[in-house]
Amino acid sequence: MKSRWDNKVAKKYTDDLSLRVYTSKLLGSESTLVLHGGGNTSVKINKTNIVGEREEILFVKGSGHDLATIESNGFSPVKMQHLLKLAELDRLSDPEMVSELKTNLINPNAPTPSVEAILHAILPHKFVDHTHADAVITITNTSNGNERIKEIYGNSMIVIPYVMPGFDLAKLVAKQYHEEVNENTIGLILLNHGVFTFGKTAKESYERMINTVDRAEKYLRGKNAWDITYKKYKTKKTDLCKKLATLRYEISRITETPMIIYMTGNFKGLFFSNKKNIEKISQRGPVTPDHVIRTKQLPMLGENIKKYTESYKSYFKKYESQSKDKKNMLDPAPRVMLDKNFGLCTIGKNKKEANVISDIYIHTIDCILRAEKLGGWQALPSKDIFQVEYWDLEQAKLKKSKRKGIFEGEIVLITGAANGIGKACVSSFLDRGAAVIAIDIDKKITRMSDDLNYLGIIADITNETAIQSAVEKGIKFFGGIDMLVLNAGIFPKSCNVENTTSKKWREVMKVNLDANLSFLRICHPYLVLAPKKGRVVIIGSKNVHAPGPGAAAYSASKAALTQLMRVVALEWGENDIRINMIHPDGIFDTRLWSKDLLRLRAKKYKMTIKEYKEKNILGVEVTSNNVSELCATMCGPLFENITAAQIPIDGGNERVI
Repeated sequence: MKSRWDNKVAKKYTDDLSLRVYTSKLLGSESTLVLHGGGNTSVKINKTNIVGEREEILFVKGSGHDLATIESNGFSPVKMQHLLKLAELDRLSDPEMVSELKTNLINPNAPTPSVEAILHAILPHKFVDHTHADAVITITNTSNGNERIKEIYGNSMIVIPYVMPGFDLAKLVAKQYHEEVNENTIGLILLNHGVFTFGKTAKESYERMINTVDRAEKYLRGKNAWDITYKKYKTKKTDLCKKLATLRYEISRITETPMIIYMTGNFKGLFFSNKKNIEKISQRGPVTPDHVIRTKQLPMLGENIKKYTESYKSYFKKYESQSKDKKNMLDPAPRVMLDKNFGLCTIGKNKKEANVISDIYIHTIDCILRAEKLGGWQALPSKDIFQVEYWDLEQAKLKKSKRKGIFEGEIVLITGAANGIGKACVSSFLDRGAAVIAIDIDKKITRMSDDLNYLGIIADITNETAIQSAVEKGIKFFGGIDMLVLNAGIFPKSCNVENTTSKKWREVMKVNLDANLSFLRICHPYLVLAPKKGRVVIIGSKNVHAPGPGAAAYSASKAALTQLMRVVALEWGENDIRINMIHPDGIFDTRLWSKDLLRLRAKKYKMTIKEYKEKNILGVEVTSNNVSELCATMCGPLFENITAAQIPIDGGNERVI
């Protein structure tokens, strides 16, 4: 591991806190050191308070902040004098500790300090860095990890046996530091947990961390336990998508809320899942206890959810009975699945959460395989893992991330999603927390949103093979389909019936009718497996009820689509799938309506453009967003008892009425 310290960049940071931010981000940028909120850093700074007194303040990473993106306001300023007094107590409960940390902030608006704030305070060094370095934890998580660590570092690192983070760990560190510190001491190794380094400057503390980890990496290389040859496996061509959606349905029933299942396709995950000894090496526990709140203690092997949940319940019953206070069992569903065909799959309430779990477990795979080459992977006992999983302070982290909308964990597929109504639908569903599979022939669909809950797929919907491929890609990314919004359509140039060729007629029917039939047929097996029941919304047209001259193909295609919707409602009701239709008119914020065309149409009616846009009974302009919001609402609970409905959204059209 190499230092990323850059003197030119560092010169831009002129005070201790800004330098603390700089090196924290350097640590956070290295995924083998910390992942997704892991680790913490601090700096001790003297400040003058409001009454003119000088006091030492510990600026420690605030709970919920990520070292990769942290700024100065992500550090919690706590009074050092009080922290040191707390460290002298014989005991301090977790609620008491959190209360004391909060009430001794010099800024009441600052985030809650890290649970390791007292530990940072008792170390008599200006800068302190803490990571969960893969290389170091790999070594500690072996049967003779303690001896190996001492062999590598000698008396430069104080080795701390595993104790759960918090007050007890801070007390143990204070005791051992006082007894063992020497002129060579640059940090601490916390067995099965991580690394602490410290120094007079931000650079010194940071580079001590890098050097410490580098020594561990070199040790692993020297023992031929660093490089791993990952053999490539090909997934067997079975009905993976249907199986994945079924698994998602069963897991969502257990969690009592819809979940995303991400089939990562990661080559390490597929290799690991096909290891002959996978049942042994994968069932020993996480790399570090901190990961348990994301990954659970163990991954599920294969597709046997019943076996996994029963095992989890037994684990809970055994260790809850040994706890000092009563615990309420978390849902017993897995968060990581390893399967010979699926490879590594991760489960979360949204794609971001599934990605975090994926990142953690890919690093776990590296650590396990390296530890196996070093003599054998050995995680902490289940009792210790349970204590962290059901630790109130860890659960508080998860409670902070509340559900982000009524559709969180649900998946919607939207066609014609690159422009107009379809594009607006993407926003409306994302805003409600849904994962969105957006399909369009326009290439910009792949880069239309950087939301992790978004997947844009280029597809020609007149090609049924392309539709099938797009649907399968979406299911492997999110795990299923709960809602289907059929929006794609074309409106050809005005043409009377006597001039309408069969070729033009078929072109319109292929997009406006045939493609929708294909989507309905292909998506039906997945809609049946929607945890909250399947929903379909079709974008029709005013022309169904009030056709105009020159639009025979378009009007006929939308009328036929309406009849298809009504038949589907009759047939799919027994599957608890509801289907409804929206008939918009006068939606002028789409590609169909250029400024020149609007000007010409308004001129024809002797109106201003504004008057033309509001040419309806209510005198309002109807926008793509109005349609998309209605569409999303129709997929929500307000419409849970409605199917086969046709709703006009046109401001009131006399001909339709």
